[in-house]
Amino acid sequence: MLVKICGLKTPATVAATAAAGATHLGFNFFAPSPRSVTPEEARELVRHVPDGVKIVALVVDADDALLAAIWQNLHPDIFQLHGRETPDRVREIKARYGVAVMKAVRVADAADARDAEAYDGAADMILFDAKPPKELDKLPGGNGLLFDWTALKAYRGGTPWMLAGGLDAENVAEAIRVTGAGAVDTASGAEDAPGVKNPEKIAQFVAAALGAH
Repeated sequence: MLVKICGLKTPATVAATAAAGATHLGFNFFAPSPRSVTPEEARELVRHVPDGVKIVALVVDADDALLAAIWQNLHPDIFQLHGRETPDRVREIKARYGVAVMKAVRVADAADARDAEAYDGAADMILFDAKPPKELDKLPGGNGLLFDWTALKAYRGGTPWMLAGGLDAENVAEAIRVTGAGAVDTASGAEDAPGVKNPEKIAQFVAAALGAH
């Protein structure tokens, strides 16, 4: 089971996430988000990441300058593209940096899940997240929203995928049971307030996810 905690901002929560047994640590570079950090801030944070734990850089329709700054400062293991990036843009970023690329796809229904199939052969992983309502669309993820997990039954793509969208320690085991997910991700589900991670909630989420199989 792969477990990702996204939107980490402090050395203490980075250490807590690694200690809890998470496999992926996410750093958010989307400036409007309450979880955002700069590439320079992230460079200091990743000093606390143990070997073997994957570093994920979340961006939303990032330009080449931001991608280059992220790369120069922390050499992430994975770029997570959470905007409207096309399959060609995914391939371009993957080729330029030689690292894995995860493409977020926002889901409300089965048709949205099938949209992910367009990224077969481009993305290394799909992140299925909840599609936000229009009033939240400026923040494409991390809104604490659930979606109908049964919509994923329509997905016929060959790309491995990770489940996100309103997951927390209380519902992640059920989400894994319903979807068969082999990878899960949370941001808001391990927080006391947007952008404020709680080490205890981090540990509870990771334990619940790892204990679900």
